[in-house]
This record gives sequence, structure tokens and C-alpha cells, in this order.
Amino acid sequence: MIYKICDKDEWEAAALGRVYPGSANDAKDGFIHFSNAGQVAGTLARFYAEADNLVLAAVDDSKLGATLIWERSGDHGLFPHLYGRLDMAHVVWVKPLIRGADGVFVLPSEMGK
Repeated sequence: MIYKICDKDEWEAAALGRVYPGSANDAKDGFIHFSNAGQVAGTLARFYAEADNLVLAAVDDSKLGATLIWERSGDHGLFPHLYGRLDMAHVVWVKPLIRGADGVFVLPSEMGK
């Protein structure tokens, strides 16, 4: 399973079309950014510290084939990058990302499943 952090409104608009083309940042980089379960918290802290209205989508990476490539991202290890659009049929679940009392995002319990 891999995970996409996304603006809720952007995700809902893409879901209507059944294909997620990626965010503006994804388009700039030429691929859709994902994280594995162990990388989600760090990605949130580095890139979404000031963001609100986010969702976390779990995607079955076994369905993505050769368009999914694991690539090094600085000193943060290998990250899954999708070179193509995401078919919403491969999305297992989508959950809102809510901040705890300490201001840190609380990850969905479903991530361990």
C-alpha cells in the first residue's frame, strides 16, 4: 500500500472523473508523489505543516505496474512515484487528515491494515 496526501477539494473533483491527474506540484515534477506508511508523517511535516483540508488516500501499489517507480528523494530514502495518472479504481480508502491537540496530524488507524 502507498499513500497520497492531497487537498480534499482537489481529490473530490478528481474522483468525479475517476482519474487523479496529480497536483500542480506533481505536474511540475512530472510524476505523482506518494509515500509508504513509514514516510507519511515525515512528508506531512516537511511539505504540509501549514496546510489544512487534507485527505490521505491509500492506493494498492500492486495494481500500478511499471508506471510506479521507487526513486531516491534527497536523504529521505526511496519514494514511490507514479509516472501517469491514477485510476481511482486502485484507491482502497480515503480518510480526512485531522490535527491532534498538539497540532500534529493524526494518521488514520487503517494505515496498519
